[in-house]
Amino acid sequence: MQLQVIQKKIYEIRGQKVMLDFDLAGLYEVETRILKQAVRRNMDIFPDDFMFQLNKQEWNELITNCDKLPVNIKHNPGTPLAFTEHGVTMLANLLKSKKARRISVAIVRAFIALKKFILNYKELDEKLKELETKYNRQFADVYEALKYLMDDKQNKDNWKKRNQIGFKINSKKIKGK
Repeated sequence: MQLQVIQKKIYEIRGQKVMLDFDLAGLYEVETRILKQAVRRNMDIFPDDFMFQLNKQEWNELITNCDKLPVNIKHNPGTPLAFTEHGVTMLANLLKSKKARRISVAIVRAFIALKKFILNYKELDEKLKELETKYNRQFADVYEALKYLMDDKQNKDNWKKRNQIGFKINSKKIKGK
């Protein structure tokens, strides 16, 4: 199973990376109702940090903002179950097929790759902020000089006081010809 296919099925809801029941059912090649039924029979192994049900507002927001949802799912009256990385692992234990175990391993790898990407992004962001701070201090004098030069009022006053240099045309002589 391609890692990218799985990563596209990972959403962020309530500040957690989750996969939805219908996507998991598709990956495990079972019907969504069968998957939900297995979960409801074993609710004791799915605490809130492993699995939760979306409320209507969250589901409507996801439908509105996400183009990749299947059309038939969008019109389903019920709200889906959302499984965290740990919930997906527990789900594979419930389904007990070789396919479920293989898919579960691929899904966990997708979550790990996503975490690595996020960590690398945060490190890069911190380094950029560090460089910005370093160089802003280094060029503080340059910024101050530019600000001084860009101050319109002060520059206009200075230009009026200065003696002009260069070729000067005496406008009185030109008119007198």
